[in-house]
Amino acid sequence: MKTLLYTIFALVAFAMNSVLCRLALGAAAIDAASFSTIRLLSGACTLLLITVLFKGNVSSLNRGNWISPALLFLYAIAFSLAYINLSAGTGALILFGSVQATMLIAALRSGERPHPLEWAGLFLALIGLVYLVLPGLAAPQPVSSALMAMAGISWGFYSLRGRGTRDPLADTTNNFIRALPFVFVVNLIMLRDVHISTKGFLFAVLSGAVASGVGYVVWYAALRELTATRAATVQLLVPVLAALGGVMLLSEAISLRLLLSAMMILGGVGLALAGRKVSVDMKAVK
Repeated sequence: MKTLLYTIFALVAFAMNSVLCRLALGAAAIDAASFSTIRLLSGACTLLLITVLFKGNVSSLNRGNWISPALLFLYAIAFSLAYINLSAGTGALILFGSVQATMLIAALRSGERPHPLEWAGLFLALIGLVYLVLPGLAAPQPVSSALMAMAGISWGFYSLRGRGTRDPLADTTNNFIRALPFVFVVNLIMLRDVHISTKGFLFAVLSGAVASGVGYVVWYAALRELTATRAATVQLLVPVLAALGGVMLLSEAISLRLLLSAMMILGGVGLALAGRKVSVDMKAVK
C-alpha cells in the first residue's frame, strides 16, 4: 500500500510538471534554459531544507556520484529545449517511447521476463498513448526530436539507478545539487536568450520545489519496490494525468478522445500489473 501511494503521488507530480512546463514555456513566459536552471535550483533548496528539518544535518550529502546528477541535468535541459519546436503530442510520444524502450531493454538485459499479460497491457497502454496525442502529432524537427529522445533515455536510466537507493531523500538532494553546475553552464551559453517574467519564474519554482524536488524523492522511494518493467509501464499514466490537469487548470475541454485513450491506458496498466501478480503467484506455487 505504501508503494502504491508513493507511486500515485509521484505520477501526479510528474503530470504537474508537464502542466507547469506548458504554462511557462507555451506562453513564452520564460526561456527554456532559465526555466531548467530555476527548476533545479529551487528543487535543490527545497530538498536541503527538508533534509535539515527531518535529519537535523546534511552529513548524508557528502556521499554520492556524478552519474545520476548528469542524467537528471540531461533530462531537464533536453526536455525544455525540445519543446521549443515540438508539439505537445509529438514531444510526449517521443519522450515516453524513449523511456519505455530504455527501461524495458534494461529489464530484459538484467534477466526480467515479463508475463505475456504484462506485454499485452503495455501494448494496449502504448496504443492509448498514441491515440491520445494523435491530433497533436506533426512531422518532428530532427534536432528537437533528438533532444526529446535524449530526455527520455536520460530519465529512463535515472529511474533505473533509483531502484537501488537506500536513502531516497539524500540521494535525490545530492542529484539536484550536483546537477546545478551543468545547468548553470548552459544558462551562461544561452545568456542572450534569457527572458524571465514573474509568472514564468513562479511556474519554474513550483515545478522545481514541489513537482520535481518532492516528487522525485517519492519516486525514488517507490522504485525500491518496483521492477523496471512495472516502473516503465505505470509512467504511461502521466500523459492522462497531465491531460486531466489541463482540463482543470487550463480550461481545456474533455473530449471523447481523452476518455477513450484514458480507458485504454488505465486498462493496459491494470492488465500489466495483473500480469505481474500472476507471474509472482505462479513462482510462489512452484
